[in-house]
Amino acid sequence: MDPSLDTWNFSSPLISLWINRFYIYLGFAFGISLWICFQIVIRKQLFIFKGKNSKDESVPKATRDLMTNGYISLQKKDILVSGVKIFYGSQTGTAKGFAASLAEAVTSLGLPVAVINLQEYDPDDHLVEEVTSKNVCAFVVATYTDGRPTESAEWFCKWLEEASSDFRFGKTYLKGMRYAVFGLGNSAYANHFNKVGKNVDKWLWMLGAHRVVARGEGDCDVVKSKHGSIEADFRVWKTKFISRLQALRKGERKPCGGNCKKGQCESSAEEEPFESTSEEESGTEDHQNLNSVVDVEDLGKIMNCVKKEKREKELQEEKSTLVRNAMKGEASERRAMITPALREALTKQGYQLIGSHSGVKLCRWTKSMLRGRGGCYKHTFYGIESHRCMETTPSLACANKCVFCWRHHTNPVGTEWRWKMDQPEMILKEAIENHQNMIKQFKGVPGVREDRFEEGMMVKHCALSLVGEPIMYPEINRFLKLLHECKISSFLVTNAQFPVEIRNLKPVTQLYVSVDASTKDSLKKIDRPLFKDFWQRFLNSLKALAAKQQRTVYRLTLVKAWNVDELQAYAELVSLGNPDFIEVKFKIDGEWWTWIDYNRFQELVQEYEDSGGLTNFSAKDYVAKTPLWALFGASERGFDPKDTRYQRKNKSKDISGC
Repeated sequence: MDPSLDTWNFSSPLISLWINRFYIYLGFAFGISLWICFQIVIRKQLFIFKGKNSKDESVPKATRDLMTNGYISLQKKDILVSGVKIFYGSQTGTAKGFAASLAEAVTSLGLPVAVINLQEYDPDDHLVEEVTSKNVCAFVVATYTDGRPTESAEWFCKWLEEASSDFRFGKTYLKGMRYAVFGLGNSAYANHFNKVGKNVDKWLWMLGAHRVVARGEGDCDVVKSKHGSIEADFRVWKTKFISRLQALRKGERKPCGGNCKKGQCESSAEEEPFESTSEEESGTEDHQNLNSVVDVEDLGKIMNCVKKEKREKELQEEKSTLVRNAMKGEASERRAMITPALREALTKQGYQLIGSHSGVKLCRWTKSMLRGRGGCYKHTFYGIESHRCMETTPSLACANKCVFCWRHHTNPVGTEWRWKMDQPEMILKEAIENHQNMIKQFKGVPGVREDRFEEGMMVKHCALSLVGEPIMYPEINRFLKLLHECKISSFLVTNAQFPVEIRNLKPVTQLYVSVDASTKDSLKKIDRPLFKDFWQRFLNSLKALAAKQQRTVYRLTLVKAWNVDELQAYAELVSLGNPDFIEVKFKIDGEWWTWIDYNRFQELVQEYEDSGGLTNFSAKDYVAKTPLWALFGASERGFDPKDTRYQRKNKSKDISGC
């Protein structure tokens, strides 16, 4: 065999590899690339697997099982809308029918729904529950005669109005509650069109509730209705409400208008409480610029606008003239204490105003005792029946501007009576009538006891402590005499700035003096009195109190960091005025006698009047024994066992007060 041939055959594969080495390198590179890609994919899958395991470990086993079987998912765990409550106030049945139609639409979404007649609903007990219920509350309310609510919604609207202006509830009382309002009305009554719907919307907003969709306004006047009929108005609003409801279930804060980025609308501001109506917007279009080119047919409309403006200008000038004349003649004729602005402010706070300087208001404890839920402290201390107590004043004016005033400083101030004066007979008559009218509104209200309602119509006590300084009224003694002639007991509160009037005061069932501080400096800072000699007047008032033979009480007002550290000075003031009570101070033979024998007082005061003031009597002549439940340490803790104690569900908010 040829050696050269063997050598060639042996080396030919190596030569072939050498010649094709480029393809070999390329194959190796491709293989390594595949291996690297494979490792990356494996590691990513392993990371995802571990992540799922860690999430699964944070979920309870029972929940994981349900998730595995396909019943629930983590995305659906949070419930954003738990249901819908539809409240209606109807007179003819239209609002009730709309409520049923809305309920049907809500049911189609698979949401729980409740339709509630406002006549059977107690907002004092249940409305605050909607703060945390995750419900959406829809109110379908009609406006009745003269802009008033229907009979079925009257109590709800009254409660809501008072709560919205009562500082004890505050602007966050219903924060967290979601609501929508549809009102029914007739634009033929322009001054009262949809007034109830507007008010309910406003009052809920003032209490902190969140409006989820703009208020709807249905119009029975088919000519002026925006959509041709009240039914069509409701259908349009219902569509908006249902659409908004679906958005809320998905977690959207506001309905998307299309002009947004990444699904978030640029405008997320909450609606204002008062929206402009189409009528208000169109009114501005009627008045065109006289300098513009107009049709001959439109000249009549434009001239009417010009004439209207001219009449308004003349009327304004006439009013200005009357104001100037009134200012000139002020010295010759006394003005009314209640100005239009003051009347508006006090009416919003729930006052029923009488004449030109008096008022009456229903106390929350009157409402409470009508339901058998207990009375105020005066029931425990002195035996007052709170549901038969009328809180009033013959003078809204005061001589102080106290820092703790819970009347919002809306009342006028002065150091002497400089207003025109109403007669006491008229004041008492209208006070009783207004009080009875307010009591009548509780007829049929859930929880009100029939026997308490009947008793509440007969006033037995009068608390002259509503607002202002009642002793400023020049005819206060005649007013007290009229009360006693009607067998109504008198509880008068004074701010200790009128010592002469206290000295001349005829017998009252119980006379209170507000002792707001014990030193001159602290009294000036706290009460901010108008009198320059306020301290001497204060001391003289306490001395005048000591000379009274009937029941007297010091009412201490302690304000933290203002007047709680002056204990010795308070003790000296107690010695000066020698009151019968500070809180409790009457013991006979080892037993407490803090209650009042009201029938005996009426007998004694009649004897006093018949004798021309010669036959006097003292506080001890009409005391009554304190019941065991009202004593300190009793298991009832001062609560009358005839009533049922009621605790508000929203305990985080303190709305105590009287």
